[in-house]
Amino acid sequence: MTMTGTGLPIALIGILMALWLVGAAVAIWIGLSMRNKAAQVLRQSVRLGRLLETAPAFPVVVKSDGRIEAAERFARMLGLDEPAGSLAELGGRDNAGLGQKDLAELEARVRETQRTGKRFTLNLAVKGADRRLTVVGSIADNVIYPNGAASLWFFDSTENVRELEQRTRESDEARSAFSALAGLIEAAPIPMWHRRPDMNLHFVNQAYVEAVGATDGLQVVDDGIELLEPENGRSAADYAAEAAAENTQKERIVSATLNGERRQLRVFDIPLGASGVAGVAIDVQDLVDTQLEVRELSEAQRDLLNLMSAGVAQFDARHGLSFANLPFQSLFSFRDQWISEKPEFARVLDRMRENGKLPEVRDFPAWRKEREEWFRASDPAEENWLLPDGTHLRVLVQPIPDGGLLMIFEDRTEQAQLARARDILLRVRTATFDNLFGAIAVFAADGRLSIWNRLFAETWKLSDDQLIKHPRLDELLPLLAEHLKEPTQITVLGELIRMTSSNRSQREGKAIFADGRMFQIATIPLPDGNTLFTMLDMSDTLKIEQALRDRNSALQDADAIKGKFLANMSYEFRTPLTSISGFADLLKAGIAGDLPPQAMEYVDAIVQSADRLSEQINTVLDYSQVEAGALPLAFDYIDVPALVEQIATAKTQMAEATGVMLKVECGEAKGGISLDSKRIIQAVGQVLDNAIRYHRQGGEVLFFARWRDDMLELVVSDNGPGIDDKDVQRLSPEGMPTGDGDGDGDAADAMTRGLGLPLARQIIESHGGTFHLHSAQGEGTTIIMALPKK
Repeated sequence: MTMTGTGLPIALIGILMALWLVGAAVAIWIGLSMRNKAAQVLRQSVRLGRLLETAPAFPVVVKSDGRIEAAERFARMLGLDEPAGSLAELGGRDNAGLGQKDLAELEARVRETQRTGKRFTLNLAVKGADRRLTVVGSIADNVIYPNGAASLWFFDSTENVRELEQRTRESDEARSAFSALAGLIEAAPIPMWHRRPDMNLHFVNQAYVEAVGATDGLQVVDDGIELLEPENGRSAADYAAEAAAENTQKERIVSATLNGERRQLRVFDIPLGASGVAGVAIDVQDLVDTQLEVRELSEAQRDLLNLMSAGVAQFDARHGLSFANLPFQSLFSFRDQWISEKPEFARVLDRMRENGKLPEVRDFPAWRKEREEWFRASDPAEENWLLPDGTHLRVLVQPIPDGGLLMIFEDRTEQAQLARARDILLRVRTATFDNLFGAIAVFAADGRLSIWNRLFAETWKLSDDQLIKHPRLDELLPLLAEHLKEPTQITVLGELIRMTSSNRSQREGKAIFADGRMFQIATIPLPDGNTLFTMLDMSDTLKIEQALRDRNSALQDADAIKGKFLANMSYEFRTPLTSISGFADLLKAGIAGDLPPQAMEYVDAIVQSADRLSEQINTVLDYSQVEAGALPLAFDYIDVPALVEQIATAKTQMAEATGVMLKVECGEAKGGISLDSKRIIQAVGQVLDNAIRYHRQGGEVLFFARWRDDMLELVVSDNGPGIDDKDVQRLSPEGMPTGDGDGDGDAADAMTRGLGLPLARQIIESHGGTFHLHSAQGEGTTIIMALPKK
């Protein structure tokens, strides 16, 4: 079936044609009487067709075989180039017709309607256009379209859908905003609540619940639990009712208990018209504490400023003097009464000028106006004021964020005087450096030559033009290398300076010039990070040192000759002495016959003298070995009481022969000690020999041992005539002969005055001990020999 050019649906045209044919037949059958009625029906059909063509709905008939009947304007509405003959053709092209999903849904609904007669409503979209369609489907009238055709009415619902989508979005946004607002109120860290118009609680957030210690908001609302306590006989609801009555937000500071702790709260009652009153409580306890702390800090700061030596003045945003410490008042001669009036900044400057406490300026009003600009500056400023009385002030100006100004006046008069004194000291230092006998230079931490004296320039033959540039070390070294005997040695001098600068440790070296001069070099780190370079001419000193070295060598040769002399002398003395002792013993034994008593006395004297001379020779030899450091020592563990007894036994006969009483005490000196018993017996024996031999008859000599601080002290004390101060000094460790003198007869002098005590001292000291002699003329002598316990 094809579409007519009138645009009427095929079904309607068929109906009209049928009516027209019926009317014509009736007209033929009934005659001319029915002609008027047929004309009326025709006019009504035309009006009905026109009405369907201009209707907002598009009728479409889907037959049982899937073909459709629809007007051309339905195809144009879908963007199709030509009318569709079936539902499948409603899909059209890419940017026309229905989408595949919508088309499949429409086909399914149509088949269901054709099968069951069930009505349906479906929303569709046109591809490539922002157009929405609503289709209402039902089974077609069986009289017009038999065999289960479906009648579809398509309505253009684009505007309705858009409006519905807009309302849906607005509703979703409103719902989301409300949920967010409700969540924000619920999660807010401050208590919030809402009261109904009757001022009863309607809603509270979680912070409110936690503050009053309730389980949930329902309990708070049901029990009417108030966060705020009554104040001045009025409850929190009364304050809220007042705000609602005046329709004005109310604010007040109250004390309340939050989470079991007493806090200060700033409470707001906010009227909401017919909805009631909202409430908010902000914890301001920390703010109150901070304000109190700031107040206390401000007071402490002012107390501190009063203790400062510098004058401090603070001006407020209106340029009034809000604070002035005591040094400021004293410095500028201001009275407390005038300060209490809080004069303006300009008046303060005027008063300073009247008191002679401002620098002399030519145009004071302009100068004062420039200083008033400090209040509008953003950065601090600094000036130096030289007052007419010679006072030097350093002025620091700091703008304050609140529009005020802080001024600090520091009296730098003493510092200025010190600076002048420093300049004088620098000039004195320069003059001192230039007159020193050594060459001096100072290198900075970056290696540049900072300071030098005249002798440094003369030694290295450097001109003022070269030095005034303060050359770096690497630039200066090639100039210095030209004067050295070996130019490569200049690298050593450079390393000395660099190592001292980096390691901060003193270094020493030598430099030999091409003209033969030799300098002692020293690099010394200075406290300021620089390095001091000194040069001392050692040429003459080295000559003297060489002379002394040569003399020392000669003295060593002389000492060797002395040693050989003593050895030869010992041998030469021992040979005849052995013969004399032998012959004297033979005579005493009666080999040559009986001798008269007087001759026997002579023989005894010969034997005693020979024994004493032999002992003296042994002492000289031992002393020589000690001086040469060649005395052999054989250490062994010795019992102290046994050692004391052995020494005392050896000297008892001598003491009895000279009429001296020898007293021996061991006391608590028990235990043992490691030493060479032979040498210790020899040393103590020499001391006892001196004490007995040079004592008067009937005198007493005390010999005892004792422990003191892990030291074994062997003490020999007598009550004899003592030794005068000169002899004590001569026999002290510093005055005893050492064999390293000038070679003019130390050993001979020692033999003259006796080698007993020097030998004893050397033996004790070779054991690591000490030898102390205490004596006064007429009071006796005490010798203490201390040996370490090893």
